[in-house]
Order: sequence, then C-alpha cells, then structure tokens
Amino acid sequence: MNANLANRFRNRVVVSALTGALIAGGAAVALSQELGKKSEHPNITVPLDENSVARDSLPRGSYAPIVKQVAPAVVKIETTTVVKTPEMNAPEFNDPFWNQFFGHQFGLRGNQAPMKQRGIGSGVIVTKDGYILTNNHVVDGASEVKVTMTDGREFTAKVVGRDSKTDIAVVKIPANDLPTVPLADSDKVEVGDVVLAIGNPFGVGQTVTKGIVSAKERSGMGIEDYEDFIQTDAAINPGNSGGALVDIDGRLIGINTAILSRSGGSQGVGFAVPSDIARNVMQSLVAYGHVTRGHLGVMIQNVTPELADQFKLKNAHGALISEVTPESPASKAGLQDGDVVVDYDGKKIVDSHHLQMAVADTKPGTTVPMTVLRNGEKETYKVTVKQLPGKEQLASNNSDNGNDSGTLNGVGVADLDQQARSQFNIPKNVNGAVITQVDPSSASADVGLKPGDVIQEINHHPVKSADDAVNLTSNTSDKKTLLRIWADGGSHYVVVDESQAG
Repeated sequence: MNANLANRFRNRVVVSALTGALIAGGAAVALSQELGKKSEHPNITVPLDENSVARDSLPRGSYAPIVKQVAPAVVKIETTTVVKTPEMNAPEFNDPFWNQFFGHQFGLRGNQAPMKQRGIGSGVIVTKDGYILTNNHVVDGASEVKVTMTDGREFTAKVVGRDSKTDIAVVKIPANDLPTVPLADSDKVEVGDVVLAIGNPFGVGQTVTKGIVSAKERSGMGIEDYEDFIQTDAAINPGNSGGALVDIDGRLIGINTAILSRSGGSQGVGFAVPSDIARNVMQSLVAYGHVTRGHLGVMIQNVTPELADQFKLKNAHGALISEVTPESPASKAGLQDGDVVVDYDGKKIVDSHHLQMAVADTKPGTTVPMTVLRNGEKETYKVTVKQLPGKEQLASNNSDNGNDSGTLNGVGVADLDQQARSQFNIPKNVNGAVITQVDPSSASADVGLKPGDVIQEINHHPVKSADDAVNLTSNTSDKKTLLRIWADGGSHYVVVDESQAG
C-alpha cells in the first residue's frame, strides 16, 4: 500500500482504491491512450477458460484444495517511491529571533533531501515466464518494485506498462516455470457465485477470504474512468490491491481494486476489475506499452423517465447523445444531438455506461453499425470508430534500472481540442499540447508548469499534438529540456532540469 495514499481512508463513507481513489472524468465516449515506447517483449496470449462454474452442486466442506492451487501464484508487491520533503516557506520562520535557535536553514526553500516511501500490495502471476497483473495505483510512481512469492523467493520486477483508466498494471519478473492462475471468462460470472479473495491485507501476510459475487457491472463509483466492477462481500482491505478474486474452480475472475468503507477497512463492499478487462489491457500493454481505445466523439447521459417521455421513448433505456463533436466519427456518420443509442455493433445498450465500455473495446478503424431512436423512430448508421489522442504521460518509469527513459516526468498532456480550449480559456491562435496534470514533486512543477499551460515547442521543435510532445521527450540522454510555453495570456521559455531528480 503506497504510504502517500494511505490517508485516503477516513471515518466517513468513501469509495477508495485500496491505496487511493482515481476520480473519473466526464461522460464523453472518448478515451485516451497512455503512450510509452513500443514494448521489446513479444506479444503474449493468455489462455482463457470459457466454461462456467458448476452451480448445482452442494456446498463445499473446504476450499483448501483451491487455495493450495491458487495461493502460490499470488505474490506480495513492495514498492519504493522517492518523494521530495515539503518546503517550508512561512515568513515568520525567516525572523532572526527564530534563526538564532534553529539556524538560517529553517526558513529556506528547496534543497530538501528526497524521502523514500514504502508501499505494499498484491499481484497475480498469469504466465509461467513471469508476467504479473496488479493495480496501477500499486506501482504508480515507484522507483523500485520487489516481488515476493509464497515460497520465499524475491525478485526485482520491471513495470511493463500501466493503464490508469482501468487501474491495471503489468509487471515482469525474471523467472520461468512459475505457478500461474488460469483466467476465467468474467462475463459468465453470475451474482451469487462463491468467490475467494487472496492477497496481502495490511502487510500481515497472504490471506484468503470467502464471499459471493454481490453485483456485476458496477459503475459510477468515481474510482476509474472505465468502471465495470465485480462487487463482492469477500473481505478486502488495504494491501489487497492487485490481488486475486477467484471462483470455486480456482480461476481468476477479477483483480481486487477498491472498497466502499466508512472506516477504511472492509465492510463487505469490495470491487474487482473483471478478468476480461484485465486480460485485454495486459496484452495491449505487453505488445505496445500503451492501451488504445475507440472514440466516437459524443457526450452521453443516461435516459431518465422524464427524458424518455420528452424524447418519445417507450422506456428509459439507451444512451442519450447530448452533444456531437464536429468532424468526429459520430458527426461524419450522421448522428445528431438528441439521438438515443439502443444498439451498438449488435450489443443492446442499456445505459451510457454500456455504450462507453463498448466503444472503448472497439479497435480504432473498425466500422460498426449503431441503432438509434430519433423522434421515436429507429434508424441505423455505420460509424468508423477512431482513436482520440488523449491525456498522455510524457515520460514513463519502466526501464530496467527503474530510471525514466525520457524527460518531463510527471507531466500529462492532451491534444488541444475545443473542449480543452473551453476548459482552460485558450485562444484559437494558440497551438500545441495542453498540460493536463503536473506531479507536485516534479522538476516541471518547480519551474511553474501547471494544468492549462500549452507546450508550443520542445528543444526548438514545434509541438502540434500530444503525440509530438511524447515523441520529443522519449528516450533522451539530456535531462535538460527547453520549453516554449503559452500561459496566462502569453508565451515564454523555461528550462526543466531533471539531471538531479531522484
């Protein structure tokens, strides 16, 4: 559990990832990619057991055989994260009266020694050659990742890739012939199925808890951008992050991720990322280092009974399009504001969540049929789904030695589209990549970069898109980066120096 996120647990009702919460964005069916360099690893295919569990047998007297089968492949993940100590800049501490007791350094800014924070979580080995599924929030920002198996073996792991949108990450350890947990088809899981949660809660050691599937397709929790959780009452606590949720056949159906709690401990409402999502994300991260998702270019919302009446609908089902982005795939296909999507590529659309997930799972470039209700009448359109360059991390921390292979670490960027211009009040004549996030402990934050600033040039090279920014900051040997930035109504140059970072 990452120490810097542990304080997310409060004595109130919170929905919290097991080491912190990730707040979802709006309801736009457009999801970004988290870009990194193309993986050097070959593509992997994880076998999938599509059979359903037997549901007509008597209750088991013991789950020991299942635990013995699964437990060796559930590992403890310990992380080390280097952070800067807080700056002290209170004017009263510069008073000579205090300096005579504490010294002049008491009121100085900067030059603080880095601090190391330790975190703990869990992971699941899914291939014999050492690929491990865990949560993004377990390894996010870690400078070192250590994996410990139940037989006592320890390995230094490499972070292969991370996807913050689903909170899934893949790490790799240098070993072969490892125990694994087979993956089940999570779509075939049913409410009432018995499940076991295995992980390392509170760092006390590997622990097994039993429960049932309480619900499926939970969304709107504000934890991730793409939520399709399996809910369970199996006890899940801090440290269980990244651990296994398995069925009574010992197959992985989910990666334990979050809890709903008043106290920070388990109260019988836990959430796991379905194995189908985790499997797809993992294969993309291993093959490409990033996840690519489909994009329609629409804003959507659920249909309420009141809206159903106004739009001449027989029931409150479907996803209501509230806005179509000009020149987007949806616009080019003929979709309009006020259309209600009821079918996407042969899949019934019950609400906006179903449409969001269906579009995200569509490979860019694919043409799919969509059925909409317009003025109460059904119409079908063919939409060629595209990829939206979205919020991207400029530099990753996934090299073999744990050091970043690029610059501008901790900075996220996005293409400068109309939504970004409106959000940050950026004029039409300003071009580049808009900054969406800045790690407060980064060198970029030290020079004043902030969300809403626009990167116009990097080392004298013009920046026209988020892709440009990623490419210009990847695999660089010089840790000093010259930026031309538009901010607060004008442009200026800054130098981000990461040569002393970490």
